[in-house]
Amino acid sequence: MIYHLTEYFDRIGIDLPGQGLFNYLSFRAIVAFTLALLISVFAGRRIITWLQKQQIGETIRDLGLEGQMQKKGTPTMGGVIIFLSVIIPVLLIADLTNIYIMLLLVSTVWFFLVGFTDDYIKVFKKNKEGLSEKAKLAAQAAMALAIGLAVCFSDQIVVRENVAVEETVTAADSGTETDDAQTAAFTERQDVIKSTKTTIPFVKDHEFDYKWLSPFKGAWGWYCKWAIYVLMIVIVITACSNGVNLTDGMDGLAAGTSAIVGVVLGIFAWLGGNIVNADYLNIMYIPGSGEVAVFMSALVGALIGFLWYNTYPAQVFMGDTGSLMLGGIIGVTAVLIRKELLIPILCGVFFAESVSVLMQRFYFKYTKKKYGEGRRIFKMAPLHHHYQKEGIPSLIKSPVKAIPEAKIVTRFWIIGMILAALTIAMLKLR
Repeated sequence: MIYHLTEYFDRIGIDLPGQGLFNYLSFRAIVAFTLALLISVFAGRRIITWLQKQQIGETIRDLGLEGQMQKKGTPTMGGVIIFLSVIIPVLLIADLTNIYIMLLLVSTVWFFLVGFTDDYIKVFKKNKEGLSEKAKLAAQAAMALAIGLAVCFSDQIVVRENVAVEETVTAADSGTETDDAQTAAFTERQDVIKSTKTTIPFVKDHEFDYKWLSPFKGAWGWYCKWAIYVLMIVIVITACSNGVNLTDGMDGLAAGTSAIVGVVLGIFAWLGGNIVNADYLNIMYIPGSGEVAVFMSALVGALIGFLWYNTYPAQVFMGDTGSLMLGGIIGVTAVLIRKELLIPILCGVFFAESVSVLMQRFYFKYTKKKYGEGRRIFKMAPLHHHYQKEGIPSLIKSPVKAIPEAKIVTRFWIIGMILAALTIAMLKLR
């Protein structure tokens, strides 16, 4: 709103001190981060107090984990703090006419409502199961499909390929006299196009086109490539949403890891939305996608503020209200800026957590059917709980002794940072 207000002032000739700063993406990203951080820290305390008064506490199942029962009664549904801390700065600072911001706002609200409904059933209806797995998957897939169709049919979601940037020419260099100290021009060798291309590491142009997977050519090939692309979008967004949800089992783990991922996605959005940087890194220039950096800045600020209360020992849990929303935001952002194929590396922690659950479940069922007794790969799934258990028969026996929760979380953060740095470095690996 403030951004659009400054635009209106520019049109009618009003020039307030500092007004022009809102034209700069970097300034608005910093402001969004700061506002989100302040809202999360100061409003978070009030929300936690209210949750305590309403006795909206976490119900803990005894899984034999160290310090587990001490968390009983800790306020849950803290994802409300993250939601408000993201939405308010974005509405104030971001360009609300930008298609990428609109899609992110809609998807954020949707995934928030899905998670909120799940937590509401658990807390107020006293149903520990919450929403059924099928209902949650259906809701997640529905929004993912909507995002995929928007990417497919919206004329505002395009890419510009083969960007060529002319050198800056000064009067001294050209040997001519001119009123301007220097001039710069940007030219594109191709117009904006609808494309099924995305970013992939280790290849010369960092590009992969989903049409290469289509067995058809011509008109059928066009429909097939977009069908494949939309299907991939649904898989990525749904997987990300569930991945963060599975990771949310230790104080600060999901929030801290999501903040690391958010920083990288914000950097990618800023680079891909800037014509100069896109040309330098030889990546797709996506007009308008730079505005996503404002959204991601708000998200990172909100998560850092939330960690003030969520680090061990946690004063509040985000619940499915926060975890499903965070995963949805990460997945949608990765899709919109064409970085979804980098998710297994960038979100390696979430990926490992999800894979550990699948491996444990399928192996247990397989061995129970074959031997009459279910066996485990990990001492406990998701993966972070494996390091908390000791004395449980499993294929992977290391570590021998249980590791304190705070140490596990810190080590996972470090792994997340390493993966984040590796993901960024991949842009220069050809």
